[in-house]
Amino acid sequence: MRPLILTMLPLLLPAVAHAQTGATTGAPAQTSADPATAPAPADPAPAKDIVVTGQRLDAARAHIQPSLGATSYEMTSATIQALPGGENQQFNQVLLQLPGVVQDGFGQFHVRDDHNGLQYRINGTVLPEGLAVFGQTLSPRLVDRLELLTGALPAQYGLRSAGIIDITTKSGLFHNGGTVSLYGGSHDTIEPSFTYGGSTGRTNYFVSGDYRHDALGIESVDGRSNPVHDDTDQYQGFAYVDHILNDNNRVSFVGGYSNQWFQIPDPVGAQPDGSWSVGGRTAYPSEALNERQLERTGFGQLSLLHDAEPLTIQASVFARYSSLRYRPDLLGELLFNGQAQAALKQDFTIGAQGDAVYHLGSAHTLRGGLLVSRDRSTSATQTSVFPVDDSGAQAGEPIVLADRAAKTAVTLSLYLQDEWKLAPTLTLNYGARYDHYAGYRTEQQLSPRANLVWQPDSRFTGHIGYARYFVPPPFENVAVTSVAALAGTSAYPEVTTDTTPFAERQHYFDAGFQIRADAHLTWGIDAYYRISKNLIDEGQFGAPIILTPFNYAQGRIGGIEANASYARGPWSLYANFAAAKAKGRDIVSSQFSFSADDLAYIAGHYIYLDHDQSYTGSGGLSYALRTGALAGSKIGGSLLYGSGLRTDGAVPNGAKLSPYAQVNLTASHHFAAPDVDVRFDVINVADHKYEIRDGGGVGVGAPQYGPRRGFFVGVSKAFG
Repeated sequence: MRPLILTMLPLLLPAVAHAQTGATTGAPAQTSADPATAPAPADPAPAKDIVVTGQRLDAARAHIQPSLGATSYEMTSATIQALPGGENQQFNQVLLQLPGVVQDGFGQFHVRDDHNGLQYRINGTVLPEGLAVFGQTLSPRLVDRLELLTGALPAQYGLRSAGIIDITTKSGLFHNGGTVSLYGGSHDTIEPSFTYGGSTGRTNYFVSGDYRHDALGIESVDGRSNPVHDDTDQYQGFAYVDHILNDNNRVSFVGGYSNQWFQIPDPVGAQPDGSWSVGGRTAYPSEALNERQLERTGFGQLSLLHDAEPLTIQASVFARYSSLRYRPDLLGELLFNGQAQAALKQDFTIGAQGDAVYHLGSAHTLRGGLLVSRDRSTSATQTSVFPVDDSGAQAGEPIVLADRAAKTAVTLSLYLQDEWKLAPTLTLNYGARYDHYAGYRTEQQLSPRANLVWQPDSRFTGHIGYARYFVPPPFENVAVTSVAALAGTSAYPEVTTDTTPFAERQHYFDAGFQIRADAHLTWGIDAYYRISKNLIDEGQFGAPIILTPFNYAQGRIGGIEANASYARGPWSLYANFAAAKAKGRDIVSSQFSFSADDLAYIAGHYIYLDHDQSYTGSGGLSYALRTGALAGSKIGGSLLYGSGLRTDGAVPNGAKLSPYAQVNLTASHHFAAPDVDVRFDVINVADHKYEIRDGGGVGVGAPQYGPRRGFFVGVSKAFG
């Protein structure tokens, strides 16, 4: 079992980078010294040659965009398998084990106290944003290796800057075969899945698919182990295919689809307050509510990689479609909330991306590229409301207001940077990117970047960096409902100002170091500080679970992260700890979502962001039994700690929830003869009941609790 690596990516000096790619740039080994007299091979591309070429092209692709001074935390397929739940857990649960990643409700998570500023990349190509709230579009089964890049990022990374989740997919390059598995247990969980990958001639491929049903689709709203009305059915599929054209060129395709249906969990024992009536009815038990949400996403990427020293280029086209449909409980929501809204949002993005690296002598490595995308968003809502009189009292039976809207956004980004080897132990990576965004607003920015990395020996790597960031609001989530159309109804807000969200502009400072103490122990510390104008946050306002972006005029976020990993013999351990503070002042967009009192207070005071968590930790260990009757067995565990997200106190977000710790355990055994793996996982061993959210806080719509204790068993059979 490979240990979990939680380290900053070491410095990639030009000479080292050249050696990594140049070591395999020669022609593949030939099967005969004289092709004219040698017998014709059955396969025009011998398997050994294809593996060598494929490995070299993989290394060349990775070399286009190394981290170069950014902070990088890495996980592999093997380390995901070693965690409780393994590849059967949701993708967000895997990422919670990385430093500085904070758990939130609705399956969300935050990197360095940013709300949702994450960009996903698959094999180096951007995966456009979608509309999913609860669902996880990607499965851990497709991951060969993933990196979380954060801090002062090089110029090739932009638009979403809190964290880059860079996924290298499995490809089938090294063997033909697959697995079928069945996993299930508590909360009515049942999850069959399969994977298969292999090679034929010059073509490599990998596919995976799974179905998941359980009765804990979204976090419990009242802490029950088995919440009322919380079922989910989820389907996911993924495919990767590449074809090696020749020694220097490869074409590849990545595609995936997810279809995920959720019941919205119900609280138990509540009744409407009697303010509203429908046909004379005012009572409605909360446990009878029947609200549902359907989320669908499909994506595809087609890429051409060309590698011929000193130049490597990857050019890609991509597309993504996503939709979110919310179906209300019409009567129940009218009686509880005075309104009920059916909503359908759809988003379709197409684009192209090109990235290149050029070795300009021994001291300079140039990188540059462009990204262009077109995003089309449509929205249709039907809002059932009560007419009201001047005092706000009900003045009739419900009426329906229909609203449709559509908008297009275009993004253009360019970057150029130079990796300059100032000395054998010192490298400066500097450059700039230009982003132009035209959506609900038209904005642009030229953003300089610089990172200085010092590596005096193989044991120590230090870095210090600065980045200017330009972050447009999430286009697909911008609210489009007309506030004016709600006048004279129960849905008319207290505040009617509706300023369109702005792009956020940041100054970001980062410094840190990593020490490899010996062959077994690695540890590091990283600190950061961010100054934001028009800081972007998101909130859940109203019954449809659709997040709405808004801006604080000023934002200040800072923190420090520490991580350590140890691997020796059968033992593997890791530990992470982060401290952070995030504050914002003066809400300057989407004001209709807030009360007048909150807006007035926040206009003159910095408040904690609702997703601020002062202290966050994670850790884990695993032990592999290699001898004796239990050889082939593994045991392990993981820990998740949070000091508590914010909630309302004397002022908005002025209090915090109670700290929590969740411990999970796992045990597995590999039976060699039938090539079968079995595993047993326990989630939340102590059955600790803890709140992630209590329903209070700026932009927080409902309470959510962490999972209660669950027992799960999995069986997996390898074939091929």
